[in-house]
Amino acid sequence: MQHFKQPVLGFLAGLAAMVLAILPGEASAAMSAISKTSVNMRAGPSTGYPVVVGLPPHASLTVYGCTANTTWCDVSWGRERGWVSAGYIQVFYQGAPVVVTPAIAPTVGITVVTFSQSYWNTYYVSRPWYGQWNVYAAPRPYPPRPGVAVGGCNDSGCGAAVIRPGRAAAVHCSEGTCSGASVNRGPYGRTWVRQGSISRD
Repeated sequence: MQHFKQPVLGFLAGLAAMVLAILPGEASAAMSAISKTSVNMRAGPSTGYPVVVGLPPHASLTVYGCTANTTWCDVSWGRERGWVSAGYIQVFYQGAPVVVTPAIAPTVGITVVTFSQSYWNTYYVSRPWYGQWNVYAAPRPYPPRPGVAVGGCNDSGCGAAVIRPGRAAAVHCSEGTCSGASVNRGPYGRTWVRQGSISRD
């Protein structure tokens, strides 16, 4: 029995040493921080992602890294994990709290991290919006600018033109070519005149 215990104890000691060797690397990659004010923790690095939890001012955070442009950081607060805008996170640098910026992040050792569906699958399985990854992760098209569509020259003319607020346009048809001028009016009364022509062919 004594001979059996020694190999088992040796195996357990080796396993413990491996775990201890791994843990310092993970701990050194994370860093303590606080939230500057109350702010939303989100499920991804954008305000387009759902809110995980609202953070109070001066919440104790652990920062795991920030996006390459240092605009959003992957953080945890208690058992919650998500993304917070870097401008609302303060780390301790030279004994004082400073906001995370592109200059500060590498100085204090914050690494670059990326966001992916595996992150979503790891932390948000139990959330009501978990099954909507494609809705939140899909690129959002810019909404169309408001304007009034007007008809072209005629049925065989140049089609339609869109007149934006603060802009006037005139379109003329001549031998299969549309030409015209548009006038842009700025907020302070300044105007710009643009001219051009386009062929229907």
